[in-house]
Amino acid sequence: MKYDVVVIGSGPGGYIAAVRCAQLNMKVAIIEKYPTLGGTCLNVGCIPSKALLDSSEHYHNASKHFKAHGIQVGKLGIDFEQMIQRKRDVVNVTCQGISFLMKKNKIDVYQGMGSFVSAKQIAVTDAEGKQTLLDTDKTIIATGSKPTQLPFIPMDKKRIITSTEALELKEIPKHLIVIGGGIIGMEIGSVYGRLGSKVTVIEYLDGIIPSMDGSLGKELQRILKKQLNFQFNLKHKVTGASVSGEVVTVKAENAKGETVEFEGDYCLLAIGRSPYTQGLALEKAGLSADSRGKIVTDKHLQTSVEGIYAIGDVAYGAMLAHKAEEEGVFVAEHIAGQKPHINYNLIPSVVYTWPEAAGVGYTEEQLQKENIAYKRGEFPFRALGRARASTDIDGFVKILADEKTDEILGAHIIGARAADLISEAVVAMEYRASAEDISRMSHAHPTYSEAFKEACLAATANRALNM
Repeated sequence: MKYDVVVIGSGPGGYIAAVRCAQLNMKVAIIEKYPTLGGTCLNVGCIPSKALLDSSEHYHNASKHFKAHGIQVGKLGIDFEQMIQRKRDVVNVTCQGISFLMKKNKIDVYQGMGSFVSAKQIAVTDAEGKQTLLDTDKTIIATGSKPTQLPFIPMDKKRIITSTEALELKEIPKHLIVIGGGIIGMEIGSVYGRLGSKVTVIEYLDGIIPSMDGSLGKELQRILKKQLNFQFNLKHKVTGASVSGEVVTVKAENAKGETVEFEGDYCLLAIGRSPYTQGLALEKAGLSADSRGKIVTDKHLQTSVEGIYAIGDVAYGAMLAHKAEEEGVFVAEHIAGQKPHINYNLIPSVVYTWPEAAGVGYTEEQLQKENIAYKRGEFPFRALGRARASTDIDGFVKILADEKTDEILGAHIIGARAADLISEAVVAMEYRASAEDISRMSHAHPTYSEAFKEACLAATANRALNM
């Protein structure tokens, strides 16, 4: 079979790239080694984790907050098996949606392992070992990533688990030890913390969600400690872990160099993700990955071999589904001769705990490091009528604006619906709006978005109207 474009991997980057190429009148094939389309995000990542986060939040609200609203629910219980099944149903429907998009756009789907035979030919080996050869003018590598492991942590995937296994547990942990204070650890820790698990976090650095603005990490740590009784152990270096029956023991060194031990019934290793390029036979196409598994590309996301592109988690940059999607569109349009653009500084990052945390643009630490003069405006959710009405008073909006021009350089939010609110910042910053521009735009009352306007007022001339 001969194609204009072959996409290897059907995650958010891959399937979006395939759809956009098809829209641009290219003959497209997509290769997926797993039985369902959608990649990590749809099958064992973003979508299933959000389904469990939503279910656990309903339970948490019923057990902790309904009484204040005058709602009596009687004796509460958890049908954990049904909770997991609902998650599976959400995943199934979402993956079926991707299959529908492939049919709608006349994209040929090949189930099996894709590997290069040469720069212009790809072999697809299915589960029975049958091989199909595809000739192609262009190839887009979108094979995503897998959970990062530590060589001294024995992953049995039963008691010492990754995020993948955490989404399919048979029981609610009594004590979940989370190695890593990043986004994945905080989200999955929140799921089980809401359902009654004791959660202990062990983090090597001096703060959680270290990829985001430092103020968000400090506030999220305070909230999770208060809300779910999370126990945080920062500046701790994990040195080993072992399993004995139903007990997991994790050893670490604290900031003083002392050896400390933690015991629980489950341990989640959540120290990040690594690019997945195994089995691609990159060398046969004249390519290689770096020591971290990343594939070097130029500004058009083309590799060192003409006609072969890499996007998403296997390319450089943040490992985010929406970043991969943007790159999928970018490459498709570049192949078609258009001149697309991605502003990587304006790709937002989100933590789907409750409250949510989200940020885009420069962090305060980055501005200080680069000696960029800035103004800061902050507005707390507790001063917002909408937040008080819903009892979601934790958190704040922080706006960082250029000291001279007032252009918004960064926006960082922790609070109710932060994942949605951050889009206002992205739009504003794409159009290079000033803090005053936003502060003079009408925001519906009462809404959470008013906090964004008030923070911009605070940044403009320290004149927030409601505090």
